[in-house]
Parts: sequence; structure tokens; C-alpha cells
Amino acid sequence: MGSIDAEVLGSEKKSNPGKATILALGKAFPHQLVMQEYLVDGYFKTTKCDDPELKQKLTRLCKTTTVKTRYVVMSEEILKKYPELAIEGGSTVTQRLDICNDAVTEMAVEASRACIKNWGRSISEITHLVYVSSSEARLPGGDLYLAKGLGLSPDIHRVLLYFVGCSGGVAGLRVAKDIAENNPGSRVLLATSETTIIGFKPPSVDRPYDLVGVALFGDGAGAMIIGSDPDPVCEKPLFELHTAIQNFLPDTEKTIDGRLTEQGINFKLARELPQIIEDNVENFCKKLIGKAGLAHKNYNQMFWAVHPGGPAILNRMEKRLNLSPEKLSPSRRALMDYGNASSNSIVYVLEYMLEESKKVRNMNEEENEWGLILAFGPGVTFEGIIAINLDV
Repeated sequence: MGSIDAEVLGSEKKSNPGKATILALGKAFPHQLVMQEYLVDGYFKTTKCDDPELKQKLTRLCKTTTVKTRYVVMSEEILKKYPELAIEGGSTVTQRLDICNDAVTEMAVEASRACIKNWGRSISEITHLVYVSSSEARLPGGDLYLAKGLGLSPDIHRVLLYFVGCSGGVAGLRVAKDIAENNPGSRVLLATSETTIIGFKPPSVDRPYDLVGVALFGDGAGAMIIGSDPDPVCEKPLFELHTAIQNFLPDTEKTIDGRLTEQGINFKLARELPQIIEDNVENFCKKLIGKAGLAHKNYNQMFWAVHPGGPAILNRMEKRLNLSPEKLSPSRRALMDYGNASSNSIVYVLEYMLEESKKVRNMNEEENEWGLILAFGPGVTFEGIIAINLDV
């Protein structure tokens, strides 16, 4: 597609021939629902820790994250079977992966089935699978176990993205877009699945960064069906994926640092991460918009589906780009209801975006067609897609 002028905004909403579209969304969660107001007492009771300073710090973090509820795989049953998880240095990565590998497959299967049901076509018509997770490690990978769990054809073409963190959902979407546009007639299942058990540890003064994860991250799975040239009889496109780019920022490798150790994965998020994103997000957005050939630069006339890495990141983006408060509402709602669910989060954000678009349409208000899908991950890596909301 050639250069697009701002006047195109608000034009007829149908997908362009050959362009990838999101055809369905689905999600799934473990059974344990955690209310943020009860998390601190539960976590310190479970780990038998009585350090008042650490408890006060986690209490403050739980308030600043804006998270209200989250779903987690961790349960009393798991702790009874693996009591060493709550003991400093007691558990090994082998024990964690025994739990994680099964849990992420179960959630990915459930989310994918929900997505396929929403899509409305036969599972046999799925030709490609893109699987994303930073919560498991095994050979063969989770892509094969998901394919087996769904009963996908052994002929399906699989792509596996491991340990790409919070940018994984949009990275997977970029890969699925490329596959769909270069394989006419293909239908790509993108599945993401994450659990925090891979990094669960008791609180320690030597690892203050762990408390950020305890206060912020949640578990779950997400799924999308992506394909070009939707069948008007049986498919309803939600978003067209117009242009996708990826950039990493040199010399920021340590800003988001994750290492798989004998005691699971250790994450370290540098304090300057929100500032780094604020300093670079506008140039990235300009590059993405320019790559798409869009002359339009009024950010408030576009929609914003942003991975909710945390409130500080959303606040700084809003300030730097001078966005109206409602622009990041889907991201803030996803953060409040599910926490930062890593690669899954973009699915939840897009669902809320569609919900809010329908409300606007029902009130006969003008809705924005063009928008950006963004995520940030280790690297520091920026993933971005210019998209068109077709469901308005």
C-alpha cells in the first residue's frame, strides 16, 4: 500500500488485499485469583518471612502498581507438593519447570480454543503456529505441546519465540503478519502463555528487585488468529496490521536483565527504564508512522494499544506524547485487572480497545481508525505496528 494522507482517517473500514488482519482473540487464566489488597500478608505468610521493612516496601509497591486483581498458577496444592519453593535456595530450576511447562501448555490450549471458537472456522484450517513464552524451557518446545494439545495437523508450520519478555506478544504479531502476507490463504494461530512461578522466591534484602515482580506481574495466556484476505462470509476482521517495525537501543542490554539460574529466573529492572522509554518513544513512533506512509501526526486522533509494563511507563508516554487520558485507558484497565502479564498483555489490551470502540460507536461518537500497537522488552527493544481498527 502506498503513501496514506491524513484525510484517509475515518474512511471506509475494510481490509486491504494481501494485508494481514487479526481475525479473532482469545484468553485464558489459571484458577487462582489474587486480590492485591491481600497479597502482602499472603506472600509473607507463605514464605514465612517476618521482615517488617520488606513488608512495608512491598505494601508501597502494591499501591503504586495500580493493579487490583491478578491470576496466578501458584496455589496451596503446589506449595504442599513443592514446599521448597518458599525456602530461600531450596528449589531448583528443574522443579520450577516441572510446574511451568505443564501450566503454560494448559493455559495456551484453553486460550487458543477460545480464540478458535470466536473465529468460527475449523481448527483444521490453521496452517501456521507462532508460540511465545518466557516461562518455560524444554526441547521440544511448547509450540509442539500446544499443537498436540489442540490436535493440530503434524504438517503445521511452527515458530517458537522464547524469552523475549514483555515485547513478545507484539513480536509474535509481527512474525505472524509476515507469515500471513507471504503465504496466501494461510491462517496463523499466535499463542502466548506466561507464569510467574519460574521466578517465585521468598523475599530477600539481597534481591529488592524481586518485590517489583511480586507486586506487578500476573499469569495467563492469550491467542489470536491472523490471516490476509478475510472470507466475508465467515470471517470478521478486527484489526488490519499495516506496518510493523522493531528497534533496539544500543547499550541498554542491562536495563532489563533476566537470567535463568539454578533457583529459577532472576529479573532486574533498572530504575531508569521508564525514563529510557520516555526519551525514545516519540522517535520510534515517528519512524513507525513514517514507515507506514502516514502524513497524519496528531497522536490524539489515533488509537493506542500499549503493553502496560507499569504505571510509570504509561504515565511518561502519556506526558511525552501529550495524549488525552482516555487514549491509554485499555492499557490501564488491563494492568488493573491482570497485572503485567508479559507477552499476553497485548491481547487483553486489544480486547478492551474493541469493547471501548463499541461503546463509542453506540453513542454515535467519532472513532479513530488508525492506531499503534506498541510493546517494550529486553534489549531495550521497541516493537510497533501501525494498525487499522476494522471493528467500528
